[in-house]
Amino acid sequence: MPVKSSKKQLTVLQAESLVKIPWLVHGFSTRLGGFSPVYGGNALNLGFTREDSRKSVERNRSAFLETLGAIDKRGEPWPLVTLRQVHSGLIHCVSKVPPTQLAGDGLITITPSLCIGIQSADCIPIILSDRKRRAVGVLHAGWRGTVKRIVEKGVGEMRRWFGTRPRDIQAAIGPGVHSCCYEVGAEVRDQFESQFSYAAELFRETRESNPVREKYPMLFLSARAPGHSNLPRQLFLDLPEANRRQLISAGVPPKNINVSRLCTVCRVDLLFSHRAEKGRTGRMMAVASIRQR
Repeated sequence: MPVKSSKKQLTVLQAESLVKIPWLVHGFSTRLGGFSPVYGGNALNLGFTREDSRKSVERNRSAFLETLGAIDKRGEPWPLVTLRQVHSGLIHCVSKVPPTQLAGDGLITITPSLCIGIQSADCIPIILSDRKRRAVGVLHAGWRGTVKRIVEKGVGEMRRWFGTRPRDIQAAIGPGVHSCCYEVGAEVRDQFESQFSYAAELFRETRESNPVREKYPMLFLSARAPGHSNLPRQLFLDLPEANRRQLISAGVPPKNINVSRLCTVCRVDLLFSHRAEKGRTGRMMAVASIRQR
């Protein structure tokens, strides 16, 4: 993904396919170049977290939108709509900032100079852009939202509200936890298998290594044939691929889908990770908006 930086080293990631759309403003934030000292330096925390101050987060949001170019002639940031995210399949169509914060995990709009954003810190952020109808959407896809088909619903909602044809959508799947680091339980696989015919292709299973067991096998003898108990298995989910497959199922051509290779758990130098940082971390934001004609 191309990188866009401000003079203050605020770093934003962008999808190559979306950069080519002249009317689209978009970006995936990182942790670099902000005003929050609580997450290891000048962090760009864009979520109102328990550890951070509201003033710092508001400064971060303004700086982020300015770097994207989402500002008016007076230099003020465009209005930003966010959600109280609940790991759901709920998607809202907005044309202005609502009087109270909406609950859900997806936003779509066709209104120029209105930013829509979702927050993440391991879950998968997705930006959708309809090139023909100048419409955009942002989606937050954790494993629960993915099982509830939030991406397929997002494409469907853009079609219902704006007449979007899936083949006209350019999609960008931003940084999130990848299969190298996303260990899940068997109950997660069960839920995916109940929903998707290709679920088996989304999981990787490995045997948990145990150096002590391998060196001293006699310590682990049991009555279970052939004499040794089984080593526990580890199960890993490819969440970006799960959402890419949903986009394809919804009719978006594979060539129109850009997938970030960045894993939030592996790259805590650049990105926030709830899993790697044991819950004490900031939030990144995926934002999309439409320039005036």
